[in-house]
Amino acid sequence: MNMNITRRTFLAGAGVATATLAMPHLARANAAQTLRLAHPHPDTDSWQDIGLWMDEALKERTGGELGLQLFPNGVLGSDSTMINAVRAGTLDIMVTGNPFFTGLVPQLNVLDLPFLFKDRDHVAAVLDGEIGDELRAGFAEAGLVALATWETGWRNVTNSRRPVNKPEDLHGLKIRTTPNHAHIKAFVLLGAAPTPMAFTELFTALEMRSIDGQENPTTLILNSKFYEVQRYLSLTQHAFTSSPLVMNKTKFEGLDEKLGGILLETAKEAAKKQRQLNAEREVTSLEALKQEGMEVVEELDREAFRALVAGPVRDDFAAKFGPELPDRIAALAG
Repeated sequence: MNMNITRRTFLAGAGVATATLAMPHLARANAAQTLRLAHPHPDTDSWQDIGLWMDEALKERTGGELGLQLFPNGVLGSDSTMINAVRAGTLDIMVTGNPFFTGLVPQLNVLDLPFLFKDRDHVAAVLDGEIGDELRAGFAEAGLVALATWETGWRNVTNSRRPVNKPEDLHGLKIRTTPNHAHIKAFVLLGAAPTPMAFTELFTALEMRSIDGQENPTTLILNSKFYEVQRYLSLTQHAFTSSPLVMNKTKFEGLDEKLGGILLETAKEAAKKQRQLNAEREVTSLEALKQEGMEVVEELDREAFRALVAGPVRDDFAAKFGPELPDRIAALAG
């Protein structure tokens, strides 16, 4: 399927995915072996769209021997629950943000350092190159195979209390973060009160005002309808979140060698398509959020944010793992 697929085609595919959830026997009838892939994002997200593309591509490339059954919207549990299910072998494949894997593969913390990446070309050079391969290899000890690295995207701050133009505007705000040291430390340094929480719990927490805000890409802010419970959006782009697509190691190694190779290559191709689609949607989603009534702060002093967090959080990583990885990533910035 070409990347320039219309939204109508994607919506039709999403309908197929919904029917599949209700009638799993139909999915099994479409492929000799159907792998179950779950994720926490809405079914309007690029993860779902590219998962549908991947299912079609696998069926075509394997002559119907291999396919996917998708479970979006966190219907199989929180990020951590799904990761544990893949490790246990009760779920085949899942994808979620890099921060949720750092407890299993600590060096992955490097990818969540604030203001680490210059631009998307820099991201691609890291994720698709030697460093990305080394980091993916680290999943083996956790009983996982990292098939590829997708993305969540550039993180931006929203809240329900006031516009954030400068770091001081974050003081005292209770902000949901991932359970990642780099994210938590950054918001502590910015004077906020970081509150780690599963993505599947986030909308309710915002709606109930148990937290003031959160930080995610504009695509997720739109798809998750956070604009219904958040008034202010600031394009801080303080971090970029990659998203490993992981599979149970025993299940992968049990595949026929040819099928395993096709799965790997298709997953890598899907990663590039997903990142491209997400980049396109970051533009359109911002405009949609404005139309939904969010007050958007586009012009802000990112250097002021960077000055407070980039160095100290990087130093924390270097104290544990050494400066080599951040230095190698910086060298690829071009």
